[in-house]
Amino acid sequence: ENELFTSLTAARNYVESLKLRPLLMLEDEAMKDFEGIQTEDPNSVVVGLSPSNFHYKRLNEAFNLLKNRASLIAINKSRYIKTDDGLSIGTGAFVSTLEFASDKKAHVIGKPSKDFFHLALKELDPKLQPHEALMVGDDVRDDVLGAQQAGLIGALVKTGKYLL
Repeated sequence: ENELFTSLTAARNYVESLKLRPLLMLEDEAMKDFEGIQTEDPNSVVVGLSPSNFHYKRLNEAFNLLKNRASLIAINKSRYIKTDDGLSIGTGAFVSTLEFASDKKAHVIGKPSKDFFHLALKELDPKLQPHEALMVGDDVRDDVLGAQQAGLIGALVKTGKYLL
């Protein structure tokens, strides 16, 4: 588990480095990545894939924080994901909703952010250069193009959500 560098890892590191107190819009399984982070009196909003949080009351809570100077942090801006029921709306639609309503731009932590790929390489091997790494994924935009824009080699596999 400690060998994985995920967008949640990057988001936690970002929140800690700025000493933010986020409103966490995350599912319970992702909350463990933020254990020990102070969340009282939030001064930021962290949005990840969280269907149970994507309802009017919770989005409005986030919106009001953003209008009162909180920063917006997106775990990612995925358009859609693959679930057991087929394709489902991804985090990006909800991040875009908050961006539009609050007139704030989100700081995107995960894919397809260049910073995410560079941070992952640094965690893997500080001497590793982007052109020496291969990123394999099932999403042309977020995985392959994101990696290529960060200087990595990107390869598409026709599994996962690619098939749908």
